[in-house]
Amino acid sequence: MRRIASMKTACATAPLLLAASAWGQQNLPAGPGRELAASKCYACHVLEARVGGGYTPEGWTTVIHMMTNHGVRLTPAEIAELTPYLAKTFPEKPKAPAVIVPGPLQVSMQVFKAATPGVRPHDPLATRDGALWYTGQMANLLGRVDPGTGEVREFTLKTAHSGPHGLVEDREGNIWYTGNTGALVGKLDPRSGAVTEYRMPDPAVGDPHTLVFDARGMLWFTAQNANRVGRMNTTTGEIKLVTMPTAGARPYGMAVDSKGTVFVVEFGTNGVAAIDPATMAVREYKLPNAGSRPRRITITPDDLVWYTDYSRGMLGRLDPATGAVKEWPSPSGARSAPYGISAIGNVIWYSESGTAPNTVVRFDPANEKFQSWAIPGGGNIVRNTSVTADGNFVLANSLVNSVTLVKIPR
Repeated sequence: MRRIASMKTACATAPLLLAASAWGQQNLPAGPGRELAASKCYACHVLEARVGGGYTPEGWTTVIHMMTNHGVRLTPAEIAELTPYLAKTFPEKPKAPAVIVPGPLQVSMQVFKAATPGVRPHDPLATRDGALWYTGQMANLLGRVDPGTGEVREFTLKTAHSGPHGLVEDREGNIWYTGNTGALVGKLDPRSGAVTEYRMPDPAVGDPHTLVFDARGMLWFTAQNANRVGRMNTTTGEIKLVTMPTAGARPYGMAVDSKGTVFVVEFGTNGVAAIDPATMAVREYKLPNAGSRPRRITITPDDLVWYTDYSRGMLGRLDPATGAVKEWPSPSGARSAPYGISAIGNVIWYSESGTAPNTVVRFDPANEKFQSWAIPGGGNIVRNTSVTADGNFVLANSLVNSVTLVKIPR
């Protein structure tokens, strides 16, 4: 995600706000809600720049909640007027139709709603105690779901508008997260609710993104727009940073193999990088198609690296020992935007985030066969995934404000 400044810095001063509001009214179609859109939305950004592919009415309801969570003041009456105007003016553009591939496996899916509307769950995390966590990116919180009871508890973080993004659990059960807009890495003690923050040592590194622990207990994280990868000693708080050799590589998802090597997909180019955990030396592998934009990554027990090629609708596999790459078209095609991915044993599970509805996809490398399922409620959109201790699949669904548990038969 691109960095979103806090309301204190992103919103215009009074003269600029008036100018932006007037410009917005000139460029928006007439109708009830236009003045509100011009005055409220343009206060912090050019509206059209954030609309993307548009939203469904439900999606716009969630987006309005995101705005209010982030500090925009709207009365219930204003929300009732603004939401249908935006839904009519910026409807969701057609997405790739989901292609459901039948197969022998019968899964079930359980959906849990976040406690606060519009938190924009970004990353999920299944912890050893059986809980399911999510980052509430637009409400500055972490959420914990008890899948047995359905109870949801949310923990407010320390720095306002820190943009919690990635999630990982340490050996003591603490929850670590990246503050994608707060330029920090944070630790939450779920027993006490205490939050400890660690600031980036370089002001140029403003967007910590995804994080993972290696076998030695060192915490690694990507900083996409800064083009860096960081390594943090959580005992001392020391952070070291390394720059990707390719300019604009945009390191994104990451995973660690059985030897401790850290692998990172480079979303800004057709690359996968391997980082030596001791020296932080970087080796880049170029994928064969120049248009590849790998976004998330997982590693199977045989140390083969799997990635979702978001731009081309492909599932890919890299053998780091030889550099050999093999790819398979995702079931819903070139516009399916495969995103979050996890390995459960030797089997690959991922989501197509560009389809209507979003899907869960299973790929068995042994027979190279796919099976897929529609996500209840549409998914919309699954950015990352996790795996429970007993081998189930977990999704965070940003625009429908929920977490989905995919129960897989043994």
